Amino acid sequence: MQGVVKVYDPETGVGVIVRDDDGSEVLLGPGSLDGSMFLMLRQGQRVIFDMHREGDVAYARALRFGSDGY
Repeated sequence: MQGVVKVYDPETGVGVIVRDDDGSEVLLGPGSLDGSMFLMLRQGQRVIFDMHREGDVAYARALRFGSDGY
């Protein structure tokens, strides 16, 4: 899945990604960047991610650089 970072708070590790395919929002919870190449994110940054659900909430994980997926 690919999207753009809407907001990210480096102190809490919480943020939101807007999906490219349908414009829905996917949450970044504390620890979402664990195991990824990112130490932090910036608004407008394009990312590729895997999504998992916990109940009705969608969370992003396994973030990679957008477009090319490195």
